[in-house]
Amino acid sequence: MNEFIGIVLLAAGESRRMGVPKQLLEIGGVPLLRRVAEAAVAAGSAQVIVVLGAHAAAIAPCLDGLRLHIVVHPGWAEGLGSSASAGVRAFTEQVPGFRGVIIALADQPNVSAGHFSRLVETHDRTGRPMVASLCRGTLGPPAYFASEYIPALLRLEGDAGARSLFKAHPADLATVAADDLSDIDTPEQYEECVRTIRVGHSAGSQQILHNSDSCPRRGENTLADHA
Repeated sequence: MNEFIGIVLLAAGESRRMGVPKQLLEIGGVPLLRRVAEAAVAAGSAQVIVVLGAHAAAIAPCLDGLRLHIVVHPGWAEGLGSSASAGVRAFTEQVPGFRGVIIALADQPNVSAGHFSRLVETHDRTGRPMVASLCRGTLGPPAYFASEYIPALLRLEGDAGARSLFKAHPADLATVAADDLSDIDTPEQYEECVRTIRVGHSAGSQQILHNSDSCPRRGENTLADHA
């Protein structure tokens, strides 16, 4: 991935429907947030920004040893758009001459380093300044935004996420297909996720929820900054 492209990982929510911080729920023996962060780091971007909010002090240690930067967003309760804006702002301040940024969610356990890379490759091939993931007929994150869309991302507020930009500018949008980018919001969804990975392991395959090529082992990345 290009050295002037970043990944902003949104993990600031309070997990109200889950009842406990879902960022710390284990998937295949690894906390959910760390699992997704490992994939982001493995993609080789210029910087990975993790936006925390609710339960930040309890959640941050699960990222120890990963080469990323943590932003604690005091306005996390305002919604997803506000957290995205805070993360993008932190990225633009740290990476002069940036080309673009990927916005991703911390509760999609199936996302891989390869998928992040394909978003950027699709932008390079098509020239479209936005590239969204397409899963089961639905557009969503992770999504890539070229530098011309950074001002629009910085204006996001409340709970209005980047999907509004897809609807407003369809001619600027390309897509990358994905088999499963389901997120985890409820105890039932978490239990189903755990069952799925157990089935994958018993069949001798970890491709459903854990791609060993995209998720380095703990400790392979050595720097963590806490803001």
